[in-house]
Amino acid sequence: MELGRPNLEEFGATLLEMGRQNPDLLVVTSDSRGSGKLGPFAKALPKQIVEVGIAEQNLVGVSAGLASAGKIVFAVSPACFLTTRSLEQIKNDVAYSDNPVSLIGISAGVSYGALGSTHHSLHDFAALRATNNISIVAPADNFETRAAIYAAAAHPKPIYIRFGKRPMPHLHAPDTQFEIGKAITLAEGTDVTFVATGEPVVQAMQARALLEAQGVSCGVISMHTVKPLDEEALLNAAAHSRVIITVEEHSVFGGLGSACAEVLMQVGADVRFKIVGIPDEYTITGSQVEIFNYYGITPEGLAEQAQALLGSAVAV
Repeated sequence: MELGRPNLEEFGATLLEMGRQNPDLLVVTSDSRGSGKLGPFAKALPKQIVEVGIAEQNLVGVSAGLASAGKIVFAVSPACFLTTRSLEQIKNDVAYSDNPVSLIGISAGVSYGALGSTHHSLHDFAALRATNNISIVAPADNFETRAAIYAAAAHPKPIYIRFGKRPMPHLHAPDTQFEIGKAITLAEGTDVTFVATGEPVVQAMQARALLEAQGVSCGVISMHTVKPLDEEALLNAAAHSRVIITVEEHSVFGGLGSACAEVLMQVGADVRFKIVGIPDEYTITGSQVEIFNYYGITPEGLAEQAQALLGSAVAV
């Protein structure tokens, strides 16, 4: 797979392109223009960026006010702080007040690596899935990032989009269609299907290559929108595969896996199912790669878990 740039860089470049076209597009940031790759935007469009300092609650409140006045607003802050410190403002000022703010959580998941658990964002899907009137998106590559930002600017409702920091391979053909709430099937399989979101989609695709070489028919779905979940795509995969494995850079509680389990259980789907993510424990300290390796969010780890589930399915 051809390597692109980090999704955050694609985000910054896309936002600058859009800002030049529309003076009503504003960026509000909490001392995050550097880490959010907003330096070029600030230099080119200084009147379209608002800096509130390290004050995430103010960030969300100011963004809600600007959106209520008709501006197209992107609120940018580290995901770990944006969705905890200012959760009340997200709930009341943005979601419940129906202000169409695009909340951008940067360095999400375990992207901050060695900074430790205080800087990991393993809760954001869970917190916002339980909040009415907000969509949740985690792009897998540069294509999904660019498409998601354009879609967010036109989206009439609040939306949360999270990004990591590593360069991402290109996964999609240029003519791929992107729509909030509609998953993208990257490959179809009759034995196992990985349903992944965000950066772990790459690991799922690489695991597919390993499994296919072993004679296992493997599908991969990029479930870029965690809420609203594309239930049709999930149920179609469950109807045609013996095993479903969800993969996410998030706690195994309350995220993509939980959302998929809720759907599958309520319809009584006859499929083996496993959630791969970060377990409910003190997360180890290390780089994102080291943390992924430890918890099996790797091509080899995913392929091994798929084979184990397929074996148990045969045994039954």
